[in-house]
Amino acid sequence: MEPGRPHEGPTQHEGPGQGVRTYGDELAVVTVTYSPGGTLDAFLDSVPKATTRPVRVILADNGSVDGAPERGAERDGVDLLRIGENVGYGTAANRGVAELGDEVGWVVVANPDLVFGPGSLDELLAVAARWPRAGALGPLIRGADGHVYPSARLLPSLGRGAGHAALGTVWPDNPWTRSYRQEDAEPVERTAGWLSGSCLLLRRTAFDSVDGFDPRYFMYFEDVDLGDRLNRAGWRNVYAPSAEVVHTGGVSTSKADVSARMLTEHHRSAYRYLADRNAGVLRAPLRAVLKAGLTARARSASRRPA
Repeated sequence: MEPGRPHEGPTQHEGPGQGVRTYGDELAVVTVTYSPGGTLDAFLDSVPKATTRPVRVILADNGSVDGAPERGAERDGVDLLRIGENVGYGTAANRGVAELGDEVGWVVVANPDLVFGPGSLDELLAVAARWPRAGALGPLIRGADGHVYPSARLLPSLGRGAGHAALGTVWPDNPWTRSYRQEDAEPVERTAGWLSGSCLLLRRTAFDSVDGFDPRYFMYFEDVDLGDRLNRAGWRNVYAPSAEVVHTGGVSTSKADVSARMLTEHHRSAYRYLADRNAGVLRAPLRAVLKAGLTARARSASRRPA
C-alpha cells in the first residue's frame, strides 16, 4: 500500500485490531513541543489532576530554543525526546508513541497549550470502556474565553469543502461551514467523522493498525486523515463531552514570521487529503482544479489583514 493512502480496513470477519500487537492497560501522554513557553508548565501541572493513574509524559520536541521542554523534563515521570528539527506534528507524535513500552495501551496525544480538566483523562477512559470499537476519543474543548470549540466534525466532502473554503472567511455562518464543523450538534456522546488532534485519547492497537499519523502532513489535516483511516479500518471516533479540557492557545504558531508558512501548509494539507481520496487518471482534472483553487485561496488569505 502506498504510504498515506486510506486503509480499506478489515473484512467483517476480521474485526479491528486482529493481528496487531497487544498492549497493557497503562496510560501515557505525548505532547509535541516547539518552543512552547510557559504554557507547558500549566499543561504538566494539569496532568496529575486529570487522572488517578500513574502517567508517563513524553515531550516530543521539534527543536525548541526556549528551554521550556528541558525544564519540563526535570519533573518526575516526564521524559524529553529531542528530535532536533521541526519534523511536523504527526511525525513527532509518532516518534513519541514509539518510545513507549508494550505496557502502555492508551496514549493521549495533545498540544502543550492545553489544560486538562480535573478527572478528564479518567473520564475519557471510562467512555472508552463503553465503546470497545473506539480507536480515538476526544473531549469537549473550550477556548480560553470559555467558548466550546467544534472539535468533533464530519469528514470533508467536495461539496462541503468547496462551500466552506469559498465562504468560510467572508460568511462564517454559511450552511456548508456549519454542517462541516457540526456547530449545531448537541454536545452529547457520539461518533464523529474525525476529532481534533489537539487532544486525542488513542487506543494503541487502533493507532498501530493504521500506522499512526501520516508523516506526509507537516501540520493540519493529520487529524482529519487519521480519523478517516480509523473509520475505514473498522474503528470509531467517539466524541466524549463529559471530559473537558481548555485550549489556551500557544506561542509557537502565533508569531507573525510563521503565519504565512502555516497558511500555506494548511492549504497544502487540504489538497493532499482530497487528492488522496480522488486518485486515478479519470480524476486528474478534478485534482488540477482543487490544486489551483486551494493555491489561489491561500494567496488571497495571505494578503488579508490578520
